[in-house]
Amino acid sequence: MGIVHISRVIISASRRMDLPAYYSEWLFYRLKEECVLVRNPMNIHRIARVNLSPDVVDGVVFWTKNKAPMLSRLSELDRCNCCFQFMVNAYERDVETSLSSKNTIIIPAFQKSSQAIGREKVIWRYDPIFFNDRYTMEYHCKYFKTLVEKLGDYTEKCTVSFLDLY
Repeated sequence: MGIVHISRVIISASRRMDLPAYYSEWLFYRLKEECVLVRNPMNIHRIARVNLSPDVVDGVVFWTKNKAPMLSRLSELDRCNCCFQFMVNAYERDVETSLSSKNTIIIPAFQKSSQAIGREKVIWRYDPIFFNDRYTMEYHCKYFKTLVEKLGDYTEKCTVSFLDLY
């Protein structure tokens, strides 16, 4: 098997773990060093070195529920064309046990991010939606409307999806 050379890439970062929320210091260090080592989940003995140089990376998409730890360093992301898939939904601590306060941390971080990097680069994700006795259709509609009032001026897009157990 030969070496594969990739000339241009878009990095989708942190779909498996919330890098902006929990590992932002590491993330900024890796971007400064312009490389990261990634273990193959199917073969733990295989490790790839990924070039994060702006010469190779066209953009980075970060997935997060809490971007607050990155707010003071957003200017360091200017060189890597990035956007954020920012998940804000209706669930309380019975579902999202370790999430910070939406009203005092999450929503203000969303708003400040938008003001700092532009509303076109902060995409709101209201997902995954599931229904039970507490989280009914009516509950989601009411909460979604409340969030639109708080986030609508700070984004151009909202992605909505439903839980799909597969």
